[in-house]
Amino acid sequence: MRLGFSATHPPPTCVGAKVAHVERMNDTLPVPYQTPVPEIAALAARYRRANGPVMSLMNRFGGQVEAQMDLLPDAVRKQIEVLVGRALERAHGLAKVGRRAPDLGRRAAPVLAALTGAIGGFGGLATAIPELPVTVTLILHAIRRAAEAEGFDPDQPQVRAECLRVFAAGSPLGSDDGANTAFLGARLALTGTAVQTVIRAVAPRLAVALGQKLAAQAVPVVGAVSGAAMNAAFLTYYRELAVVRFSLLRLAQVHGAEATLGAFQSAVEPPTMIRN
Repeated sequence: MRLGFSATHPPPTCVGAKVAHVERMNDTLPVPYQTPVPEIAALAARYRRANGPVMSLMNRFGGQVEAQMDLLPDAVRKQIEVLVGRALERAHGLAKVGRRAPDLGRRAAPVLAALTGAIGGFGGLATAIPELPVTVTLILHAIRRAAEAEGFDPDQPQVRAECLRVFAAGSPLGSDDGANTAFLGARLALTGTAVQTVIRAVAPRLAVALGQKLAAQAVPVVGAVSGAAMNAAFLTYYRELAVVRFSLLRLAQVHGAEATLGAFQSAVEPPTMIRN
């Protein structure tokens, strides 16, 4: 019986050949995934706190806000979505200029948003509606800062689109509003979706959130207080979601999207205790 070995391919009987074979196997073995547990846990806690104390207080009076929404004329409600779409386009166009502005720190952004909200709410809807694009621009600027802090270039087309997607996470005034499903179920990958496509998808959802804000600002003078509180809370809410989102994107590039998202979902939604 003749074996299929030749002079150039001798049978692997020597120790050296076995060692080389093992080394080649080791080179192809996958690296075991190790979940960054502390960071994932911190992001989950941050996500749960995203609404903050102001939003928690506003949610207690959610019925009052809904009642105020009924006071908005139908024409105004239809106009809000158009205004939000234009505001997103304008904010997107100004974003690159805003990157060159000095960073005043995390505390300064909500204070500035509160100031614009107070000015917008002082005259009721007459001043609140023109203030809307300013608020959207301030929030988008804060989102871009969050992306940059996680190592992403906010001027890259994929990252710019991802910044706009943060607005689709749901209204901060809703107890759920589908935010968990939309946010946690999103793919942890940067895609090349056109910005205009993202704006068309985001505008209706953001219009609902900002419509609640405008309703709270509808009464002159009193609306200044509501506008200040809600603007600061809205900016903080979307900025916190941006920090979580871009942190998960960064982790997904290292540990894999599926494993990272699975670990985050487990941290946000702990397993339910089954009682006998």
